[in-house]
Amino acid sequence: MKLAILSKEPNNYSTKRLVEAAKTRGHQVKVLNTLKFALDLEEEQPDLHYRQKLLSHYDAVLPRVGASITYFGTAVVRQFQQMGVYSPNNADGILNSRDKLKSFQILSKHKIGIPATVYVKDKKDVLPALERVGGVPVVIKLLEGTQGIGVLLAHTVESATSIIELLQSQKQNILIQKFVSESKGKDIRAIVVGDQVVAAMRRVAQGQEFRSNVHRGGRTEMVELSDEYKEVALRAARLLGLGIAGVDMLEGKDGPQIMEVNSSPGLEGIEGCTKIDIAGAFIDYIAARVDFPEIDLKEKLTVSKGYGISEIQIPENSEYVGKTIDESGLREKDINALTLHREGKVFPNPKGQREIEAGDRILCFGKIDSMRDLIPEKTRRRRKPRTIELSQEDIDIALER
Repeated sequence: MKLAILSKEPNNYSTKRLVEAAKTRGHQVKVLNTLKFALDLEEEQPDLHYRQKLLSHYDAVLPRVGASITYFGTAVVRQFQQMGVYSPNNADGILNSRDKLKSFQILSKHKIGIPATVYVKDKKDVLPALERVGGVPVVIKLLEGTQGIGVLLAHTVESATSIIELLQSQKQNILIQKFVSESKGKDIRAIVVGDQVVAAMRRVAQGQEFRSNVHRGGRTEMVELSDEYKEVALRAARLLGLGIAGVDMLEGKDGPQIMEVNSSPGLEGIEGCTKIDIAGAFIDYIAARVDFPEIDLKEKLTVSKGYGISEIQIPENSEYVGKTIDESGLREKDINALTLHREGKVFPNPKGQREIEAGDRILCFGKIDSMRDLIPEKTRRRRKPRTIELSQEDIDIALER
């Protein structure tokens, strides 16, 4: 795989670790300064120049786009996408996570814990907003702050209104958010890679500081996440359209509360805390997606009538048990096996020689009637096949992307 890492800081810890992990695995890798690109837009021929030269071919790009260059950085990522280069985080996903208001708007549509949050412009709306989030103390956040910058805690109504009016007078967009008191001074950072949480740590603020960011002197400790916290982290990243993310959660009395989702999580603090090769997990995930491209659900939702996606479970008495995928005759029935799930393992684009076992779950794309016939008659009476009748959340996610 030939990989480009987009970063203005080739010598920082995260970038160096990613380069090291890629080289260790035998990939070609180069760090490209995001600001040194020029985007060429012509009919049917989007292209990129880098340092005044036409960019050579890359299989994948890993964006490490800082907040200060969000607009141009996401434009570069979008251009790579138009050229057919894979990126674990697309431009829309990065923009969704970078804008705190937009990210909370997306998350609020779904059953996922977030602190009560209000966005106001008119000063007359400030006091009612404070009441609606549960009263003081409240957290006041700049929409595009990072690493704890632009996050303030107001203990009284007077201080809250003063801070809000001052920031608004400076043309700053801010959020008013409920202060989760039981989580004061600590939070959870979970690293999501695809459909797994590969590492997690708890960050604990020091002294009177309520922000637990490592950049603000926060202490870190290993933590074993419950399934509930893992699921929330995975869903948050998925809803925002991110394949790789750092998900920050507060430990609320009612369960995990999403605080922020970061599309370019730093690696130094969490690798040092957990001793896990997170950079390697990033690279392995990208390489797997280059070899086995993901299904575009938005595209599959608009396929020809009579075709769809269905997950088929193979019972013990199935005629397909013991046969290879080639021998099963699925392809002759216009059914393609996209992914095979077996005892917690996932086999994307399973080879024709792979033998089918009882209990296998096979995600297929093909004729709906043919896939329906694969389900045993008794089971068919009890339920319908899971044929593109995806949950509304799956459809929303596909369309949002």
